[in-house]
Amino acid sequence: MNNKVALVTGGSRGIGKGIALKLAKDGYDIAIADIAEVKETIEEIKALGVNALFIQGDISKKESRENLVDCCLKEFGKIDVLVNNAGVAPKVRMDMLETTEESMDFVLGINLKGTFFLTQLVASKMIEGIETKKQENPRIINIASVSSYTSSPARPEYCISKAGVSMMTKLFADRLAEFGILVYEIRPGVIMTDMTSVVKDKYDKLISEGLAPIKRWGYPEDIANAISALCGDGFLFSTGEVINVDGGFHIRRL
Repeated sequence: MNNKVALVTGGSRGIGKGIALKLAKDGYDIAIADIAEVKETIEEIKALGVNALFIQGDISKKESRENLVDCCLKEFGKIDVLVNNAGVAPKVRMDMLETTEESMDFVLGINLKGTFFLTQLVASKMIEGIETKKQENPRIINIASVSSYTSSPARPEYCISKAGVSMMTKLFADRLAEFGILVYEIRPGVIMTDMTSVVKDKYDKLISEGLAPIKRWGYPEDIANAISALCGDGFLFSTGEVINVDGGFHIRRL
């Protein structure tokens, strides 16, 4: 019960799994919220000598958000770090002149609306924890994307959702600073995950041609290491910061 607690959404695989494993190595007890359980992930976390909890749910739904927070608090008593990693791409990429309302609702419902209201709920619990001296300087870390500012007309719903997450970071950083809750944003570039596997050949070519100064794919561990640093004591006078983990993609070059 003396360990700090991290709640990682979408933590069963990919970037989320990398984050969960790294924070477990740092000594955090881990709660994973996801649509589907990957038991191997939970076992890997427990093997690192910390406690692990899986909570099934869909963050686009109010009852699921409330349940996952209640389950986490019942098990661990607090949430020191919330990592908003859960996110989806459109089921079918299509030109923005043909994008459907159903696709927009699906992507924004999870990536933006669900993330916003989960953060709202967790923040209120963090404030209670601070007021009762159970915790100090809790963190909220949002996983946005280079798509927050990069146009992809074949998946506008994803770009819009991530741009919204970036503004959400600023808003919560501003609102929660008075309580000592620090809010950060990670912007991954091209990361090797299930989501990008369907366009691997495309990105292999772009990377080799100099898409970013660092000519390689990113990996979940790259994101996890950045989050680990933000959860330490090195950024206590920073909030609302954006950390680009993109191989330098954000640099404008001639």
